[in-house]
Amino acid sequence: QVQLVESGGGLVQAGGPLRLSCAASGSIFIISAMGWHRQAPGKQRELVATISSAGSTNYADSVKGRFTISRDNAKKTVYLQMNSLKPEDTAVYYCNALLAKTRWDALYNYWGQGTQVTVSS
Repeated sequence: QVQLVESGGGLVQAGGPLRLSCAASGSIFIISAMGWHRQAPGKQRELVATISSAGSTNYADSVKGRFTISRDNAKKTVYLQMNSLKPEDTAVYYCNALLAKTRWDALYNYWGQGTQVTVSS
């Protein structure tokens, strides 16, 4: 069974930093891309950032220059360093990983359970 477990969410004042972590565990043969998405109340889930297995990154325009995504392949963990947080960054943050459980499996997208980030003004 594959699990993605996020941690690091919480309440922070505007302008402050927060770091999210997401660790993958279980029967995993290979992890391709990993990423972070978020969903604010009443809004659709949106992409925040992605990172490939080689380390190439992609960011939503709204977080460029403030957020940094990174990963530790040995630990099967993806991170999201969030700086200069704004109230509009308030949302539930979900990590995802595109992975295969065995060498014979196709890549499949797995999601974490989400972690709440609240930015107060």
